[in-house]
Amino acid sequence: MTAANSQPGARRFQPSKPSGVLEGLRNPVPPGAFPLSGGVWGVNPAEIETLQRRAKALGEENARLRVLVEAGTSRRKEAEIALAESEERYRTLFNSIDEGFCIIEFFDGPHGPLSDYVHVEANPAYALHAGIPNVVGQKLREMVADEADGWAALYGEVLRSGKPIRFERELIATGRHLELAAFRIEPASRRQVAVLFQDITARKRAETALRELNETLETRVAEAISERQRVQDELRQAQKMEAVGQLTGGIAHDFNNLLTGIMGSLDLLRTRLSQGRLSEIDRYVTAAQGACKRAAALTHRLLAFSRRQTLDPKPTDVNRLVKGMEELIRRTVGPQITLEVVTAVGLWPALVDASQLESALLNLAINARDAMPDGGRITIETANRWLDERAANERDLPAGQYLSLCVTDTGVGMTRDVIARAFDPFYTTKPIGQGTGLGLSMVYGFVRQSGGQVRIYSELGQGTTMCLYFPRHYRGEAETSSGVEQTTRAPAQTGKTVLIVDDEPTVRMLVLEVLDELGFTGIEAKDGPAGLRVLQSDARVDLLITDVGLPGGMNGRQLADAARTTRPDLPILFITGYAENAIIGNAQLAPGMRVLTKPFVVETLARRLLETIED
Repeated sequence: MTAANSQPGARRFQPSKPSGVLEGLRNPVPPGAFPLSGGVWGVNPAEIETLQRRAKALGEENARLRVLVEAGTSRRKEAEIALAESEERYRTLFNSIDEGFCIIEFFDGPHGPLSDYVHVEANPAYALHAGIPNVVGQKLREMVADEADGWAALYGEVLRSGKPIRFERELIATGRHLELAAFRIEPASRRQVAVLFQDITARKRAETALRELNETLETRVAEAISERQRVQDELRQAQKMEAVGQLTGGIAHDFNNLLTGIMGSLDLLRTRLSQGRLSEIDRYVTAAQGACKRAAALTHRLLAFSRRQTLDPKPTDVNRLVKGMEELIRRTVGPQITLEVVTAVGLWPALVDASQLESALLNLAINARDAMPDGGRITIETANRWLDERAANERDLPAGQYLSLCVTDTGVGMTRDVIARAFDPFYTTKPIGQGTGLGLSMVYGFVRQSGGQVRIYSELGQGTTMCLYFPRHYRGEAETSSGVEQTTRAPAQTGKTVLIVDDEPTVRMLVLEVLDELGFTGIEAKDGPAGLRVLQSDARVDLLITDVGLPGGMNGRQLADAARTTRPDLPILFITGYAENAIIGNAQLAPGMRVLTKPFVVETLARRLLETIED
């Protein structure tokens, strides 16, 4: 290349010789080149510099892309590792949970759209709870054809609505009761539902057993109560027989002693009369009378214990009764015992038999004295008591107003066993010969018959308190009895006619003798019908004396009521040895009626007879 053919800044470009068209295409003209002579092309330096810059930029971009590619590869590997770990954790959890778990996928079957599903996943607990193994890949209608409609409807609704459900259902094919929860796996286009469940068959059986137990509870309770009642009845019967045996033995012992005194005195009396030794008659008569009185007292105590004694209740001022007996009790307990009487102000009256209350109070004072052989203090106290439901229940009484009469000593006290048996007849802790065992039983029977209650409060070494509770009486003025019988008054009138009705000839004979002594005329009848015939006749009858228990189908109270229909003002005197409250009218006698308890002395009969006629 010559100088004439050169340009400044240009370099020569010598291409190879072209070999036709292909050769020209194989060696294209470089960009930015310009032709020289002889087929030589020149390149502009500026273009070269531009190409260098572009080549450098391309290198840098290639390096950057290489880095990005390497980084993307690393992140992809990390993501793949994380995904694998996540899947491992999910699989471990899926296989480890105690509840059965599965994923079902619905498809359109021959029974209609979404009418069947297949189990695509299931954990090992599925077989444990549902009782069906190898469930993955099984279709619903192949597994449980008879139940398929029900299960498909439940889960199909979850798929359609997207609302989770909880329910209990029996899988009849395996007899398992299942508690289930189901929810849709999003998106809905996947047609998948997840189910979590557990076997509750044992709980269901327990619930069924409990329900059946409750349904039969009433019957079983009734049977248990009946059985307990039967056992209690047997126990009470055994206790009753024991008590009857104890009672019979005590009665036989005491009455044999009393009858020995009576029979022996009468035999000796007859012997002395035949011998003409009249100076000793009074001795035997006194002995026989004493034995009879003790026998009467014994029967009265027994009747009091059984609450069958004849009471004559009247409104009584208990304060006045206690103060009237204070001196007698003081003499009875002796000088070594300090007696203190504390009476309440405004004490309510009580409707009681005053003489029986006096006997009960004296009995309690004697028991208190015997509990203090070395001396001590006896306190007799009265009080008004309001008993609410709780306090009344503790005392086995209806709630209401009561007055109490308590006797407290500072003696040896009682054990629980002694307290439990204190009111049993013939039970006593005193030495043989010093107590009959009927004192407290008599007190208990009298108080209960009067509508009250007796309670014992005692501690060993601390003393004992015996409290009598009587209902408050609201009518009439309180009275009190002196407890001392009046002497027989002289007959106020003579010429009276008295009808005596009794099934015992000896009693009729004695009453007729007393009537004759008083100047009265007596008519006797052996039973109720015979006495009624006399009363319905024209015979004069100024007084009817009748036993309560009579043969012939008519008792004394029925006879008295029949007599009052034709003779409304006829005085009536009941004489009885066993007065049932229902016959006497719970001791609430009509005006003009009185009661005399057998056995009685002639003097008492004469006085009561005169009182009845005069009243």
